[in-house]
Amino acid sequence: MGRALNSASWSRRIVAGLSMAVIAATFAVVSWNSSWAEQINFFRIGTGSTGGTYFPVGGIIANAISNPPGSRACDRGGSCGVPGLIAVAQSTEGSVANVNQLAAGLLDSGFSQADVSFWAYRGEGIFKERGGVPGLRAIANLFPESVHLVVRRNSGIRSVRNLKGLRISIDVEGSGTRVDALLILKAYGIDVEDFDAVSATSGIAADMLRAGELDGFFIVAGTPVNAVKFLAADSLVTLVPITGKEAETLRQTYPFFAEETVPAGTYFNVPATRTLSVGAQWLVTDAVDPELVYQITRALWHKNTAKMLSRGHPKGSLITIDTAISGLGVPLHDGARRYYREVGLIE
Repeated sequence: MGRALNSASWSRRIVAGLSMAVIAATFAVVSWNSSWAEQINFFRIGTGSTGGTYFPVGGIIANAISNPPGSRACDRGGSCGVPGLIAVAQSTEGSVANVNQLAAGLLDSGFSQADVSFWAYRGEGIFKERGGVPGLRAIANLFPESVHLVVRRNSGIRSVRNLKGLRISIDVEGSGTRVDALLILKAYGIDVEDFDAVSATSGIAADMLRAGELDGFFIVAGTPVNAVKFLAADSLVTLVPITGKEAETLRQTYPFFAEETVPAGTYFNVPATRTLSVGAQWLVTDAVDPELVYQITRALWHKNTAKMLSRGHPKGSLITIDTAISGLGVPLHDGARRYYREVGLIE
């Protein structure tokens, strides 16, 4: 959680002109107690790069669950968030970085791909050497994230196998995209030594491709992704399908992968493209107070939050309570479990 402040000190801490939903700041951890309604409590949500989906969706959720002192009542058109809570969406390097920062107490919560959280909780896969994070807990499954293999439109790249010898970004260390990109490449018989591997976030990779410095890049995110949308609007890119026996083997080996199709029209002049997807999930650790997580979960699924999400991002309408506990890679937090039990989602 964030640092508790009284109302007087709160006014001295606000940075004028910045939206509370997108302040990328770091705050010290505080305890949640019975006087929360009279305090300001910061709650950090680790998201991803600003060019992906986690950051804008995180900003909407942060805004929805926040309810600072002086806000209008929910039934009067005001905030329906947690009284006294100021949630902030913090840009990070992505899923792996978020899990590591949660384990280190540097974030209060964070978004993660289902595969990353699955391995982190069990201490397997990419977490086998560094050790697991058994204290990871879930608030909710949010939405499916599609694997995008973005390439220059007239590059002649039609398959993952065509990437050999090319300059391709697989994202940065600490990102879930990099994890999945390496799994996919391996399934198609491609080693990192077989191409010119670049480590760049999606926004930087998009700029490099536009400048002719990249042949393509991977990004795993909910559609549409701004970094891809702007390139497609200028008819610079298309998507490469991830299908066939290699994709089937990936799904059988790693059950967190699912079949997905990026519909035609998602990106300008890009046809429907078959690919893979993983779930995006909102995580905390078991050290976070159950009462706070209960209040946050209730605010997440408030009808007003649904409106904010559906209006604020194309993926927002996919964030529904019906799939809140689907495909979770880690156990539910006790506070979230209490809410889902109350609404009859679990026994």
